[in-house]
Amino acid sequence: MKKLGIIGGGQLGSMLCQAAKKLDLQTIILTNDSDAPAQNFCDEFVCSNYTAKDNLEKFAKTCDIITFEFENIPFETLNNLSAIKPVFPDPNINKIVQNRLLEKNYVNELGVKTTRYAHIINKNDLIKNSSLLPGFLKTTTLGYDGKGQLFLEDINNLKIKEIDYTKDYILEKKINYSFEFSIILTRFQNKNIQMYSPFFNFHKNGILRTSTTKIPEKVIKDDLEIAKDYSKKIAEKLNYIGTMCVEFFLDEDGPKLNEIAPRVHNSGHLTIEAYNISQFENHVRAVMNLENSITTLKNDAVMTNILGNDIINARKSKYLNKQFFHDYLKTDIKENRKMGHLTELL
Repeated sequence: MKKLGIIGGGQLGSMLCQAAKKLDLQTIILTNDSDAPAQNFCDEFVCSNYTAKDNLEKFAKTCDIITFEFENIPFETLNNLSAIKPVFPDPNINKIVQNRLLEKNYVNELGVKTTRYAHIINKNDLIKNSSLLPGFLKTTTLGYDGKGQLFLEDINNLKIKEIDYTKDYILEKKINYSFEFSIILTRFQNKNIQMYSPFFNFHKNGILRTSTTKIPEKVIKDDLEIAKDYSKKIAEKLNYIGTMCVEFFLDEDGPKLNEIAPRVHNSGHLTIEAYNISQFENHVRAVMNLENSITTLKNDAVMTNILGNDIINARKSKYLNKQFFHDYLKTDIKENRKMGHLTELL
């Protein structure tokens, strides 16, 4: 039986393990978190620092293929592993998407529209680029669910005094967008691409709360086709293998790329019930070079993240036939931590 190695032990890793089991594959999780929930779903569990060479080498030698559930893994780690066993997606892709500035430069060169932005390394850069205010100052690396971001109204904003210029930043102009949506696709080793319908996403305090397959009435469908074309172009140019997510803002000028996630994505959790093949199964099929089939929508759906203490009531609740509760089995409950999700077929 073939073994899939997965770096990272969070809920995405858990759902990848479940998809792999359905395909009669064994999974090995490697994570630096001894309490990682994916240990409840994998066949083997390895707790190790992501830079411990001996442990990484031993892990790689027990796998046939290696993938990952989050992108902020040191490039050197993935590159060293790829010298032992195939790693998908290609580690070189992470060098681009781990850095917001490199990512935006890359997609702009492909003709993909983004918000206006500038590289910021000191206060003078902020002053020179004050035309981008109001805007969001983001660290070029790391940061998710609203972390590593600072909203600046104008150049006199008191928050400017809080900026740590030992870090690298990108300043992105705030746009008045109507909707935020994601395009999730899987590109296989035979270069075939299976694309899911756009998922419309609604955030609160920088954290995704709900995603749905339902297209709002005001959305112009031609704009969605443009976003699909952008996403396909990016996947092909990167020679991407696996499932990826491209997030977009939609304003009066059409879709503008927000960011790329080189992995399965929170907004695609509803694919488990709403589609004939989930984003997780397609990812496993792609990286393991298994047969791929046409991916089709079975039911419209809405997915709601369950955060923090809300998991307590969620675990006690009873659900209707069209409701599907997923408990991530995390033991440590924290405010705004993603503890589970609920998908409801419409």
